[in-house]
Amino acid sequence: MTSTDPVGAGSVADTTGSAPRQVRRVATTSAIGTTIEWYDFFIYATAAALVFNSQFFSTLSPASGTLAAFATLGVGLIARPLGGIVWGHFGDRIGRKKMLVASLLLMGFATVGVGLLPTYAQIGVAAPILLVVLRLLQGLSAGGEWGGAALMSVEHAPPGKRGRYGSFPQIGVPAGLILAQLVFLVVSNLTSPEQFAAWGWRIPFLLSILLVVVGLVIRLRVEESPVFAMLRENRSRSRAPILEVFRNRPRELVLASGSFIANNAIGYIFLAYLLAYGTQVLAVERNTMILVVIIGSLSWLVSIVAGAVWSDRAGRRAVYLVGSVLLVLWPVPFFLLLDTAAFGAMVAAVVVLTIGLGLSYGPQSALFAEMFEARYRYSGASFSYAVGAVLGGGFAPLIATALQQAYGTSMSVAAYMVLVALVSLTAVLLIRETHRPGSPARLS
Repeated sequence: MTSTDPVGAGSVADTTGSAPRQVRRVATTSAIGTTIEWYDFFIYATAAALVFNSQFFSTLSPASGTLAAFATLGVGLIARPLGGIVWGHFGDRIGRKKMLVASLLLMGFATVGVGLLPTYAQIGVAAPILLVVLRLLQGLSAGGEWGGAALMSVEHAPPGKRGRYGSFPQIGVPAGLILAQLVFLVVSNLTSPEQFAAWGWRIPFLLSILLVVVGLVIRLRVEESPVFAMLRENRSRSRAPILEVFRNRPRELVLASGSFIANNAIGYIFLAYLLAYGTQVLAVERNTMILVVIIGSLSWLVSIVAGAVWSDRAGRRAVYLVGSVLLVLWPVPFFLLLDTAAFGAMVAAVVVLTIGLGLSYGPQSALFAEMFEARYRYSGASFSYAVGAVLGGGFAPLIATALQQAYGTSMSVAAYMVLVALVSLTAVLLIRETHRPGSPARLS
């Protein structure tokens, strides 16, 4: 690695990457696996915006029910740091691949559980309690999923293309969101409003059974990360990776976590709050808002890949900065366009926003991997990602809804978005560049 990269006792250099065929297989597997994982995570967010207020919080007013539904959305994020610690520990101890399989199984179990869960009208207060428990299990799974998928892609990749291959698990976020929105769109069009409220909303959750089976078959076919294989062969694995990363890399933990706050907060406002705001406040038809989100998700996906590839040429921090600055500048124009309720203006609003999200997310896998030594890389990357998600994303839709109700203007939500974006911009400015274009270093 370069002189700014962490190099310490027990670190181990990788090879120049796995065989090209294996690299492509790992990249494809990471993209498909994370798409399935995030599909499970995002159908919950979509259902929270559309139906959970009437299904699990029916004794509250529609507005209060929406607040309660978004609160359960945030609960899943609380569990993510714990998931990052647990998955990170065993990912650094027994391997990246095994933990990816475990995370997929746990996410599938929790998601199908939501699809089978009785409503408040059927079992009373036990319904929202069980909903929170299942959301916590989703959070535990998501806390370890990203780190494993990101490291498998980056540690298999040739040194000069870590950004490019690291983008494959990143595109699982918008791809999972697109898949979730499409499934909800199809189900809502094939059912009446009464049928959708009664049982139609459950179908996307139950379809997770098929997706999990596909994901397991794919993930079981890939080889373990060559970096972890070398750690195991050299017997240089950490006994307590999370403690070691806290002791050796506290600065990197803080800055990595801080850099992700805005991306996750604004991302959740886009993927969860936007649906509720468009349908309930702007009175835009539900299918129209879902289509706007799908178009924005496609823009997000493309910009993730573009940002990751660009980071191999310009450096991780440089690309991250461009995206972070855009997230500071765009929230006010975003809502000015959105509030017109005109389809073209709303599309323009979300496309520019998601370009900022993509440029500050595409290089992340490679950046976080390069910030931590191999012996505790899973723990460091996963914990940073999870803490950033908790501080930024989990309660962002709840906060946005509360601000809109309290002040009656979208500019209050825009101000909140600018504030979190400034926090992350400060963190990115303090991060040391980990990749010098033209002289790709080994991942140690």
